[in-house]
Amino acid sequence: MEYLINWITGNWIEICGAIISLFYLYFSYKQIIWLWLFGLLSALFYIWIYFDSGFYADMSLQIYYVAVSLYGWFHWSAGGNNAGGKSSIKVVGVRRKEGVILLLVFLFLWLVISQVLIRFTNSQISVMDALTTSGSIVATWMLARKVLEHWLIWIVVDAISLGLYIYKGLYATAILFLVYTIVAVAGYYAWKKDMK
Repeated sequence: MEYLINWITGNWIEICGAIISLFYLYFSYKQIIWLWLFGLLSALFYIWIYFDSGFYADMSLQIYYVAVSLYGWFHWSAGGNNAGGKSSIKVVGVRRKEGVILLLVFLFLWLVISQVLIRFTNSQISVMDALTTSGSIVATWMLARKVLEHWLIWIVVDAISLGLYIYKGLYATAILFLVYTIVAVAGYYAWKKDMK
């Protein structure tokens, strides 16, 4: 019991970030605009967590999340809201041209972020950190636009991240990403059904 109490007191920032992130995930699944507020708060907590753990690309990603949370809030607000805060913006599928552009953006970001991490940090997981960061940037932009396939990217990114967080000893975050992976699968089917 003493070990658990010590772990909780030593990791309270990570635990708070994980709990706030669960609210973000719930609201995202339900397409409720409050996801952007909880995404913003989660990003602020995880800036510190990732910096402290040497996940420099993921730390930088949180700064992007702050910006995209503001963008998502305004974009979803402009579309109006239905009862319960659910955005009235319709779920759309990715168009072929848009998909090719997003793939190219992902590959470019992965290459650039990998090289920055390899050359300028002491990161032990540069290539994988860059991969999950690049995928997250693309997926979050797609979420802000309510593109269905963002969930497919999250399934891959979250599953890889889960392994990385276990490797780095971020167990509360690893549990969070296990939940993220499961909900990403459910979210894809829920949004696909909503799209019809």
